[in-house]
Amino acid sequence: MSLQNNPHTNKKPLTERRWLMLARPLIIVVALIATWQALVLITGAPKYMLPTPADVWTTLIARHDVLFDHAQYTIAETVIGLFAGAALGTLAAIPMALFSPVRFWLMPILLVSQAIPFFALAPLLVLWLGFGLASKIAMAALIIFFPVTVAFFDGLARTETGWLDLARTMGASRWRLLTHIRLPAALPAFASGFRVATAVAPIGAVIGEWVGSSHGLGYLMLHANARVQIDMVFACLLILCAFSITQYFIVDRILRAALPWQPDSLKPVR
Repeated sequence: MSLQNNPHTNKKPLTERRWLMLARPLIIVVALIATWQALVLITGAPKYMLPTPADVWTTLIARHDVLFDHAQYTIAETVIGLFAGAALGTLAAIPMALFSPVRFWLMPILLVSQAIPFFALAPLLVLWLGFGLASKIAMAALIIFFPVTVAFFDGLARTETGWLDLARTMGASRWRLLTHIRLPAALPAFASGFRVATAVAPIGAVIGEWVGSSHGLGYLMLHANARVQIDMVFACLLILCAFSITQYFIVDRILRAALPWQPDSLKPVR
Protein backbone atom coordinates (compact mmCIF):
# COMPACT_ATOMS: atom_id res chain seq x y z
CA MET A 1 0.00 0.00 0.00
CA SER A 2 2.83 2.35 0.85
CA LEU A 3 4.44 1.65 -2.53
CA GLN A 4 1.25 2.73 -4.32
CA ASN A 5 1.10 5.99 -2.38
CA ASN A 6 4.71 6.97 -3.07
CA PRO A 7 4.10 8.35 -6.61
CA HIS A 8 1.29 10.56 -5.31
CA THR A 9 3.36 11.91 -2.44
CA ASN A 10 6.23 12.67 -4.83
CA LYS A 11 4.03 14.46 -7.38
CA LYS A 12 2.36 16.82 -4.94
CA PRO A 13 5.44 18.81 -3.87
CA LEU A 14 6.59 18.95 -7.49
CA THR A 15 3.24 20.37 -8.60
CA GLU A 16 3.31 22.95 -5.82
CA ARG A 17 6.86 23.88 -6.77
CA ARG A 18 5.82 24.39 -10.40
CA TRP A 19 2.97 26.66 -9.38
CA LEU A 20 5.32 28.63 -7.15
CA MET A 21 7.82 29.00 -10.01
CA LEU A 22 5.05 30.30 -12.28
CA ALA A 23 3.74 32.70 -9.64
CA ARG A 24 7.18 33.90 -8.48
CA PRO A 25 7.54 36.79 -11.01
CA LEU A 26 4.07 38.10 -10.16
CA ILE A 27 4.72 37.85 -6.42
CA ILE A 28 8.03 39.71 -6.73
CA VAL A 29 6.53 42.45 -8.92
CA VAL A 30 3.58 42.97 -6.57
CA ALA A 31 5.88 43.07 -3.53
CA LEU A 32 8.18 45.63 -5.17
CA ILE A 33 5.28 47.84 -6.27
CA ALA A 34 3.73 47.66 -2.78
CA THR A 35 7.07 48.59 -1.19
CA TRP A 36 7.50 51.45 -3.65
CA GLN A 37 4.00 52.79 -2.95
CA ALA A 38 4.48 52.46 0.81
CA LEU A 39 7.78 54.35 0.59
CA VAL A 40 6.07 57.21 -1.25
CA LEU A 41 3.29 57.38 1.36
CA ILE A 42 5.63 57.13 4.36
CA THR A 43 8.15 59.71 3.16
CA GLY A 44 5.60 62.02 1.58
CA ALA A 45 8.06 62.67 -1.25
CA PRO A 46 6.73 64.98 -3.98
CA LYS A 47 6.18 63.68 -7.48
CA TYR A 48 9.26 65.42 -8.87
CA MET A 49 11.43 63.43 -6.42
CA LEU A 50 9.70 60.06 -6.18
CA PRO A 51 6.66 59.44 -8.39
CA THR A 52 4.14 56.76 -7.50
CA PRO A 53 3.88 53.52 -9.47
CA ALA A 54 0.62 54.83 -10.95
CA ASP A 55 2.37 57.97 -12.23
CA VAL A 56 5.11 55.92 -13.89
CA TRP A 57 2.56 53.55 -15.43
CA THR A 58 0.63 56.53 -16.83
CA THR A 59 3.84 57.83 -18.40
CA LEU A 60 4.61 54.40 -19.86
CA ILE A 61 1.22 54.32 -21.57
CA ALA A 62 1.07 57.97 -22.63
CA ARG A 63 4.64 58.15 -23.97
CA HIS A 64 5.00 54.57 -25.20
CA ASP A 65 5.85 55.68 -28.73
CA VAL A 66 8.80 57.82 -27.58
CA LEU A 67 9.99 55.18 -25.13
CA PHE A 68 9.79 52.41 -27.72
CA ASP A 69 11.66 54.49 -30.30
CA HIS A 70 14.56 55.17 -27.92
CA ALA A 71 14.52 51.64 -26.48
CA GLN A 72 15.22 50.19 -29.92
CA TYR A 73 18.60 51.93 -30.04
CA THR A 74 19.60 50.84 -26.53
CA ILE A 75 18.56 47.24 -27.17
CA ALA A 76 20.46 47.12 -30.47
CA GLU A 77 23.59 48.59 -28.86
CA THR A 78 23.40 46.14 -25.97
CA VAL A 79 22.84 43.00 -28.04
CA ILE A 80 25.52 43.82 -30.62
CA GLY A 81 27.94 44.85 -27.87
CA LEU A 82 27.21 41.64 -25.97
CA PHE A 83 28.16 39.39 -28.84
CA ALA A 84 31.09 41.58 -29.92
CA GLY A 85 32.52 41.56 -26.40
CA ALA A 86 31.98 37.82 -26.04
CA ALA A 87 33.70 37.18 -29.37
CA LEU A 88 36.69 39.34 -28.41
CA GLY A 89 36.87 37.65 -25.02
CA THR A 90 36.88 34.22 -26.65
CA LEU A 91 39.61 35.24 -29.11
CA ALA A 92 41.72 36.54 -26.21
CA ALA A 93 41.19 33.57 -23.87
CA ILE A 94 42.17 30.80 -26.32
CA PRO A 95 45.66 32.11 -27.19
CA MET A 96 46.26 32.88 -23.51
CA ALA A 97 45.48 29.28 -22.60
CA LEU A 98 47.57 27.78 -25.41
CA PHE A 99 50.66 30.00 -25.46
CA SER A 100 52.44 31.07 -22.29
CA PRO A 101 54.14 34.13 -23.90
CA VAL A 102 50.71 35.49 -24.88
CA ARG A 103 49.47 34.88 -21.35
CA PHE A 104 52.61 36.49 -19.88
CA TRP A 105 52.13 39.77 -21.79
CA LEU A 106 48.35 39.97 -22.18
CA MET A 107 47.18 39.22 -18.62
CA PRO A 108 48.77 42.38 -17.09
CA ILE A 109 47.18 44.46 -19.84
CA LEU A 110 43.78 42.99 -19.03
CA LEU A 111 44.22 43.72 -15.33
CA VAL A 112 45.33 47.30 -15.98
CA SER A 113 42.35 47.85 -18.26
CA GLN A 114 40.03 47.09 -15.35
CA ALA A 115 41.69 49.76 -13.18
CA ILE A 116 40.53 52.46 -15.62
CA PRO A 117 36.96 53.68 -14.87
CA PHE A 118 34.78 52.87 -17.86
CA PHE A 119 32.96 56.17 -17.45
CA ALA A 120 36.27 57.94 -18.17
CA LEU A 121 36.62 56.04 -21.46
CA ALA A 122 33.17 56.95 -22.73
CA PRO A 123 34.04 60.53 -23.83
CA LEU A 124 37.09 59.23 -25.69
CA LEU A 125 35.05 56.58 -27.49
CA VAL A 126 32.48 59.19 -28.49
CA LEU A 127 35.30 61.44 -29.74
CA TRP A 128 36.92 58.63 -31.74
CA LEU A 129 33.82 56.79 -33.00
CA GLY A 130 31.22 59.55 -33.10
CA PHE A 131 27.76 59.98 -31.63
CA GLY A 132 26.26 56.98 -33.44
CA LEU A 133 25.86 53.34 -32.46
CA ALA A 134 29.57 52.50 -32.80
CA SER A 135 30.73 54.24 -29.62
CA LYS A 136 27.93 52.69 -27.54
CA ILE A 137 28.58 49.22 -28.93
CA ALA A 138 32.28 49.63 -28.16
CA MET A 139 31.47 50.72 -24.60
CA ALA A 140 29.22 47.71 -24.03
CA ALA A 141 31.81 45.37 -25.57
CA LEU A 142 34.55 46.72 -23.29
CA ILE A 143 32.48 46.04 -20.18
CA ILE A 144 31.60 42.54 -21.38
CA PHE A 145 35.10 41.64 -22.58
CA PHE A 146 36.79 41.09 -19.21
CA PRO A 147 34.31 38.72 -17.47
CA VAL A 148 34.04 36.55 -20.58
CA THR A 149 37.81 36.45 -21.07
CA VAL A 150 38.61 35.57 -17.46
CA ALA A 151 35.87 32.97 -17.13
CA PHE A 152 36.71 31.24 -20.41
CA PHE A 153 40.46 31.31 -19.75
CA ASP A 154 39.89 29.84 -16.29
CA GLY A 155 37.83 27.04 -17.80
CA LEU A 156 40.48 26.30 -20.41
CA ALA A 157 43.28 26.35 -17.82
CA ARG A 158 41.47 24.01 -15.42
CA THR A 159 40.73 21.21 -17.86
CA GLU A 160 41.02 17.79 -16.19
CA THR A 161 44.65 16.72 -16.58
CA GLY A 162 43.67 13.04 -16.80
CA TRP A 163 41.66 13.74 -19.96
CA LEU A 164 44.59 15.59 -21.53
CA ASP A 165 47.08 12.85 -20.61
CA LEU A 166 44.82 10.18 -22.06
CA ALA A 167 44.40 12.14 -25.30
CA ARG A 168 48.16 12.68 -25.57
CA THR A 169 48.86 8.96 -25.16
CA MET A 170 46.49 8.40 -28.09
CA GLY A 171 48.51 10.81 -30.24
CA ALA A 172 46.20 13.82 -30.13
CA SER A 173 47.68 17.04 -31.53
CA ARG A 174 47.45 20.40 -29.78
CA TRP A 175 44.58 21.37 -32.11
CA ARG A 176 42.64 18.19 -31.29
CA LEU A 177 43.28 18.69 -27.59
CA LEU A 178 41.76 22.15 -27.93
CA THR A 179 38.73 21.23 -30.02
CA HIS A 180 37.90 17.84 -28.45
CA ILE A 181 38.96 18.26 -24.81
CA ARG A 182 39.66 21.81 -23.66
CA LEU A 183 36.82 23.66 -25.40
CA PRO A 184 33.99 21.29 -24.36
CA ALA A 185 35.35 21.20 -20.80
CA ALA A 186 35.63 25.01 -20.65
CA LEU A 187 32.20 25.81 -22.10
CA PRO A 188 30.43 25.72 -18.70
CA ALA A 189 32.89 28.33 -17.41
CA PHE A 190 32.34 30.39 -20.58
CA ALA A 191 28.58 30.13 -19.99
CA SER A 192 29.00 31.54 -16.46
CA GLY A 193 31.01 34.49 -17.77
CA PHE A 194 28.51 35.07 -20.57
CA ARG A 195 25.64 35.14 -18.07
CA VAL A 196 27.44 37.81 -16.04
CA ALA A 197 28.13 39.75 -19.25
CA THR A 198 24.46 39.55 -20.20
CA ALA A 199 23.45 41.16 -16.92
CA VAL A 200 25.92 44.07 -17.18
CA ALA A 201 25.72 44.65 -20.94
CA PRO A 202 23.10 47.46 -20.79
CA ILE A 203 25.37 49.46 -18.46
CA GLY A 204 27.90 50.15 -21.21
CA ALA A 205 25.27 51.23 -23.69
CA VAL A 206 23.57 53.58 -21.22
CA ILE A 207 26.88 55.14 -20.10
CA GLY A 208 27.73 55.81 -23.74
CA GLU A 209 24.33 57.43 -24.29
CA TRP A 210 24.81 59.63 -21.23
CA VAL A 211 28.13 60.95 -22.51
CA GLY A 212 27.08 61.69 -26.06
CA SER A 213 24.09 60.57 -28.07
CA SER A 214 20.92 61.72 -29.76
CA HIS A 215 18.98 58.47 -29.21
CA GLY A 216 18.53 55.77 -26.60
CA LEU A 217 17.07 55.36 -23.14
CA GLY A 218 20.19 56.85 -21.53
CA TYR A 219 19.80 59.98 -23.66
CA LEU A 220 16.10 60.14 -22.79
CA MET A 221 16.81 59.70 -19.05
CA LEU A 222 19.42 62.48 -19.10
CA HIS A 223 17.09 64.99 -20.73
CA ALA A 224 14.09 63.96 -18.62
CA ASN A 225 16.13 64.40 -15.45
CA ALA A 226 17.21 67.90 -16.58
CA ARG A 227 13.52 68.77 -17.02
CA VAL A 228 12.61 67.19 -13.64
CA GLN A 229 10.43 64.61 -15.40
CA ILE A 230 11.28 61.91 -12.89
CA ASP A 231 8.32 59.76 -13.94
CA MET A 232 9.94 59.49 -17.39
CA VAL A 233 13.28 58.57 -15.79
CA PHE A 234 11.58 55.77 -13.85
CA ALA A 235 9.78 54.60 -16.99
CA CYS A 236 13.14 54.28 -18.77
CA LEU A 237 14.57 52.41 -15.79
CA LEU A 238 11.66 49.97 -15.80
CA ILE A 239 12.14 49.25 -19.50
CA LEU A 240 15.87 48.68 -18.94
CA CYS A 241 15.15 46.32 -16.04
CA ALA A 242 12.55 44.38 -18.02
CA PHE A 243 14.90 44.08 -21.01
CA SER A 244 17.88 43.01 -18.87
CA ILE A 245 15.88 40.33 -17.04
CA THR A 246 14.34 39.03 -20.27
CA GLN A 247 17.72 38.95 -22.01
CA TYR A 248 19.32 37.12 -19.08
CA PHE A 249 16.68 34.39 -18.93
CA ILE A 250 16.72 33.89 -22.71
CA VAL A 251 20.51 33.50 -22.66
CA ASP A 252 20.32 31.22 -19.63
CA ARG A 253 17.78 28.94 -21.34
CA ILE A 254 19.84 28.77 -24.53
CA LEU A 255 23.04 27.97 -22.62
CA ARG A 256 21.35 25.24 -20.57
CA ALA A 257 20.00 23.65 -23.74
CA ALA A 258 23.37 23.96 -25.50
CA LEU A 259 25.33 22.46 -22.59
CA PRO A 260 23.34 19.39 -21.49
CA TRP A 261 26.43 17.82 -19.90
CA GLN A 262 26.80 20.70 -17.40
CA PRO A 263 25.62 19.37 -14.01
CA ASP A 264 23.19 21.38 -11.89
CA SER A 265 23.48 20.19 -8.30
CA LEU A 266 20.87 22.72 -7.12
CA LYS A 267 18.12 21.32 -9.37
CA PRO A 268 15.43 19.50 -7.34
CA VAL A 269 15.50 15.72 -7.61
CA ARG A 270 12.26 14.32 -9.05
